[in-house]
Amino acid sequence: MRRLTYWQLCVMLESIKLKQQGSEMASRRALIKAMALAPLVSTCSSGSLSSPRNFTPSGLPLRRVRVSQDRVIRTIAGSRPFRPAGFRLEAEAFDDKTVIHNYGHGGGGITLSWGTSHLAMELAEQSSHRRCAVLGAGAVGLSSARLLQDRGWDVTIYARDLPPNTTSNIAGGQWSPTSVYDDDKLTPRFEAQFEAAMRHAYRYFQNLAGPRYGVRWISNYSIATQPPDPENFNDRYADMYPQLEDMTPNQHPFAADYVRHFDTMLIEPAIYLPAMMQDFYAAGGKIVIREFRGQDDALSLAEPVLINCTGLGSRNIFQDTQLMPIKGQLSFLLPQEEINYMTLGNGGLYMFPRTDGILLGGTFKRNDWTTNPEPEETQRIIQGHRQFFAAMDDPWS
Repeated sequence: MRRLTYWQLCVMLESIKLKQQGSEMASRRALIKAMALAPLVSTCSSGSLSSPRNFTPSGLPLRRVRVSQDRVIRTIAGSRPFRPAGFRLEAEAFDDKTVIHNYGHGGGGITLSWGTSHLAMELAEQSSHRRCAVLGAGAVGLSSARLLQDRGWDVTIYARDLPPNTTSNIAGGQWSPTSVYDDDKLTPRFEAQFEAAMRHAYRYFQNLAGPRYGVRWISNYSIATQPPDPENFNDRYADMYPQLEDMTPNQHPFAADYVRHFDTMLIEPAIYLPAMMQDFYAAGGKIVIREFRGQDDALSLAEPVLINCTGLGSRNIFQDTQLMPIKGQLSFLLPQEEINYMTLGNGGLYMFPRTDGILLGGTFKRNDWTTNPEPEETQRIIQGHRQFFAAMDDPWS
């Protein structure tokens, strides 16, 4: 009898487990999983899949993303609300009202939403009032509203747009605070605030992991042409990036000089934001559709405490001239349920596998106020990913 490798044994055990699931195999996900493993089992006799390089550190197969123009199902563009000095989180007094600013998160809006909202809630709790208005219904506005509701506040959200028409709906959803500030503008005060927000958010999102909120843990592969800087972001906060590891070529299937792995969470806006809306309504929240024309318009609200989560809107409403857009553009491919990892850093490109499609991105245009997709950007993103995944080793293809 021929001796099996460790990886072949894992595959055989997985195959047996799938067979024992019986009626559960009727589910689409179980069926896809079985189909992905079938060719793997059939090739075990050749020993070609004995290497861990075709598996994530958690043991899941690494399959190739099928990238082609005819698989593109939509392309969208939007603006990240960026401040070079970082997000604004502070209380400002206006006669008989208090405005707590919570905006300007750049590319870390969803990631940091629960964290900055926790800090905003602490500022609101210093007030003797228990009634407030939240301006904005994106990820930051909804998390601010929910935290205050949980503290017994009567909360009304005022917003021009609701999900699925918010900036948060255009986000990729990887839990990782990127493009939040310019390094040369970083101050000790903001750095402490940033880390506190990040740690609060990391804890809150873990509590939401599961299908209802569309939050799950997933492997990330960071692709680079040079070794990581000793002072890089991931190493500085390594406790929030589990399974962080610089990989050797025999540990990954990508045609890349340097590959770094870590696990993080993926938050799917199309699932997460409606679930947050449901929670807000269930807790007795009210929503008023309203667009604010300026500061006086916002201060005319009856509520004594305002939580300002208007993102780029704060440039006009509260005259914050530091705010600028960073344009992002995304193309979505048909879903591939067998893809269970993310890639980023591939020449500025990134791939996130969501249930609403394989997300391909990689546009960061500072101070670009346009929100229409650009055909040349679409071509660059599609072509770059096509070349990258074509060079990937996938023995199941």
